[in-house]
Amino acid sequence: MTVKVTERDDSHMSHEGIAAGIRIWDVHQQDMLVGMFHSETEAHQYKAELEILEQQREARSA
Repeated sequence: MTVKVTERDDSHMSHEGIAAGIRIWDVHQQDMLVGMFHSETEAHQYKAELEILEQQREARSA
């Protein structure tokens, strides 16, 4: 499973969001957007939760 956290670039933000200085971190799982966070820390915490859940699923199926 691939889970990654990326900061959203300005080309994917509204003009209002850019003007307000809002930053958004996206969490993608297998190339699908599964979460958006205003805090990079929260985005990484969610990534860790997804990875733990996936490991548990894999352990149950083995």
